[in-house]
Amino acid sequence: MTTLPEPINTPLRGGATLRWGVLAPGGIGRTWVSGLQGHTDQPVVAVASRSLQRAEEFAREYGIERAYGEYEQLITDPDIEAVYVAAPHSEHLRLGLMAIAAGKHVLIEKPIGVTADQARELKAAGIAAGVLVMEAMWSRYLPHITVIAQLLADGALGDVRSVSADLGAKFPVDFSSRMYDPALGGGALLDLGVYPAWFAHFALGAPQAVTARGTLTPTGVDEQAGLVLDYPTGAQAVLATSLAVSTPVRGAISGTAARVEIGSFFFTPGGFELIDGKDRTVFLDHAPEGSGHAYQATAFAQYVADGLLDSPLHSMDDTIAVLKVLDSARAQLGAL
Repeated sequence: MTTLPEPINTPLRGGATLRWGVLAPGGIGRTWVSGLQGHTDQPVVAVASRSLQRAEEFAREYGIERAYGEYEQLITDPDIEAVYVAAPHSEHLRLGLMAIAAGKHVLIEKPIGVTADQARELKAAGIAAGVLVMEAMWSRYLPHITVIAQLLADGALGDVRSVSADLGAKFPVDFSSRMYDPALGGGALLDLGVYPAWFAHFALGAPQAVTARGTLTPTGVDEQAGLVLDYPTGAQAVLATSLAVSTPVRGAISGTAARVEIGSFFFTPGGFELIDGKDRTVFLDHAPEGSGHAYQATAFAQYVADGLLDSPLHSMDDTIAVLKVLDSARAQLGAL
């Protein structure tokens, strides 16, 4: 049995903290705040919504001291050090740029924008303002992913030649909902497919070619897609995403020496198997339940304390590269 490296994570407690404000108290905002309050020392001190009543209800539920009925009020609050943008994809660029202009460090929910060009604009603005801008690709900061990263860096898998990942979830057919609305960045690829695309990038980097096939909804967003990514080394990644069906949600990285298999929900806290011939070594993730989003927030706070303007684990260049894959796939499908 192979001895696996230990996870490398910023401690969830006892480190640097920031005074956080949350833009848009929706489902992902709830998950994020719950993770921080349950597992970190990070204080969430303000929430803003386009509806003051909604912001106040959220603030009462989570014991947050300030509620604002306009995003600008939170962004310009001098007591807020960092802003988490949990609004729909279509709002990420506008709200991110507003926060940057106000001198706030900003963590923006994935995908950071609806195109790679939007990510480039956010990167440039953050550099110019001297603030940390980071995509909330929380999976990259999870314990099991940090172990796999070490295996890749150490060459334990040999030459990686094949990656596979899927994420499909059956959504109710509601053409008025965000998932089906092209104006809100709807579709499977941006909302779900970003995880398999990130996983391929994590293992293999940027591809030289993207081939995509799929179907569209009557509203013009992508309903289902299959992608093949080709790399200069001859490696391939095969990815799948869907709004129409639920899929196994597994990930695998196969090299000439060994492979890693991640069970269902590869992008959430969990374990994996390292398989080398007949030898199987199991990594069991002991991340506390509900802590998934906490790892990225504590890392973000430490990066700010260290004066970093980019994430060393998932840089803005990584974000741009993943969005370039999604741009290509959506264009090939003719998605709006």
